[in-house]
Amino acid sequence: MQNKLTVAGVGLLLSACSACAAGPDSQIFIPAGTFHGEVEGPDTDKAGNLYAVNFGGAGDEHKGSIGKVTPQGAASLHLRLPAGSTGNGIQIDAQGVMWIADYTGHHIWRYADGALSSFVHEPKMHQPNDLALTKAGVIFASDPDWKNNRGQLWRIGADGKARLIDQTGTSNGVEVSPDQRWLYVNESAQRKVWAYPLNEQLETGAKKLLIEFTDFGLDGMRCDIKGNLYVARYGKGTVVKLSPAGAVLKEFSLHGQYPTNVALSPDERFLYVTMQRDGSIERIALR
Repeated sequence: MQNKLTVAGVGLLLSACSACAAGPDSQIFIPAGTFHGEVEGPDTDKAGNLYAVNFGGAGDEHKGSIGKVTPQGAASLHLRLPAGSTGNGIQIDAQGVMWIADYTGHHIWRYADGALSSFVHEPKMHQPNDLALTKAGVIFASDPDWKNNRGQLWRIGADGKARLIDQTGTSNGVEVSPDQRWLYVNESAQRKVWAYPLNEQLETGAKKLLIEFTDFGLDGMRCDIKGNLYVARYGKGTVVKLSPAGAVLKEFSLHGQYPTNVALSPDERFLYVTMQRDGSIERIALR
């Protein structure tokens, strides 16, 4: 039997071919195999060095490590978490302290001056996933329950006390706006991005739907200085740029299909994207 394409199907095919001809918006910054296939959680320090979890190659013995990549692309092992711990989201604060969400050990680790300590250990977490830091030291953590397509959202005070603030869909990417007035949380399976208002004490109000997608998953996301959100579209092989009001401003195409998370360079010239399955990192020039 011959396959038949409708007129609409032909149009979609031609559109896809045009996109392929244009090529990806990214370049391969760190080649496949440098990190494990579960590379995640990128962030940059003030010097422009990039950090991501699960450095060293494809073998599972590399899980639980964190790699460092210079702005020139030289990659090396930065640290290794204790046995039984595996990092996911990483965030580096203004003082240079690295905060690490440990999804297997249920910790939030603090790494400063070469010393690693557990800031939070909460057994009630499904698997702490991504982190968002505030200027006042409050941390918000997403906590998906992948098996049941649901999740949780945690608020962690500067005193290290964790408090559950919402039951969600499969919570994944989490970010605070640069003016500290909004907390953004996306749900991977539900394909929704929510916005929670924050008061002066960084307590959340009633959430509102920022945007909902009809296809593919959502993963990590970060805000630029203007408050625009960059969201990894898992399975689609793109990163979408959203305005603070939720309008799609641009969609960047990637070489790989499975972006897990994103990080901006300190000067916001580049967006780094960790790529699941092949362990590479791609880089998008923003200006």
